[in-house]
Amino acid sequence: MIIQWYNPTQGIPLNTIANYLRKHTNAEIIFDLHFVAAKEQSSLDQRLTRMALKHGHSFIVHAYKTATELKELFAGETFDLTLDGARTTKSGQRSILKLYHPIYSLFKPDPAFDKEAWKAQHHLRKHVFLFFGFIRKYKGLHYCIEAFAELAKQRDDVSLMVVGERFWQTVDQSKLSTKLKNAVFGTLKKLFLKKADDERDYDPLAMIDALGIRDRVLVVDRFIPNEEVPPYFQAADAVVLFYETATPSGVESLSYNFKLPAVATRVGHFPETITDGFNGYLAEPKNIADMVRVMNAMIEKPIPRENVVEATKNMSWANYARAVLKT
Repeated sequence: MIIQWYNPTQGIPLNTIANYLRKHTNAEIIFDLHFVAAKEQSSLDQRLTRMALKHGHSFIVHAYKTATELKELFAGETFDLTLDGARTTKSGQRSILKLYHPIYSLFKPDPAFDKEAWKAQHHLRKHVFLFFGFIRKYKGLHYCIEAFAELAKQRDDVSLMVVGERFWQTVDQSKLSTKLKNAVFGTLKKLFLKKADDERDYDPLAMIDALGIRDRVLVVDRFIPNEEVPPYFQAADAVVLFYETATPSGVESLSYNFKLPAVATRVGHFPETITDGFNGYLAEPKNIADMVRVMNAMIEKPIPRENVVEATKNMSWANYARAVLKT
């Protein structure tokens, strides 16, 4: 039984489900951990996470950082980490399977896509960078925009696409159910969450006009249905992942479907999946000058698309399945 773990609020229902499975079946309970420590971790989050994960026989992680977080959550326990799916046979020890995040194969490039025509239609210049997905503070869009503004001062042949909706605007605030949820969870956040971690007022898009780069940036501030995704990746030359913290990124995985290289920060798992100068470029986190450097490097020394393909050979669903089924 594989259980996807991606939110501490799963703790209560999954605690019940996993506990029942352990008592009444012989199934191996495997938690596929997208993270252990939440982006805005609170003491309540930690308790809910521990409540459910204590029932796991084995765990799948996609980054060494996540394995470290799991060990810290269960301090005093011993774990055996493998890269091939092998399980530990030692009594009292649990297994950690370190596997690459598989590539999302449902997204396919359109072979008839006219890149230059699409760019002209959207007023994009020669070299195009893409920020894609939910706008969350940890994803560092504020760094991306500031670095791009500096890059735009140096050269007039660059554009930036910001494609995705703001996380806190995905629900209808006028609904009674939303107002009740905000009241309940707002109280809980005040009790358990540091004020600095509340990002409801986070608005990096305001920086675009403040920095005078409106004519260089294409903003698509809404949810993008699956069928509309390909053109943005096919028009881009690189995806921007200037994250503050990172667990395995769905955007990174998605970009590999289009053989798209990345400029990213040296945080989380990115140094595990991106080899600097081979399938992307890595910058120091929170360092605007270094981010500008790698964006320039992507233009002056572009990454061959075949390098991206080579780097992702082990990131298949087949490899993932073989490891999970290996006991």
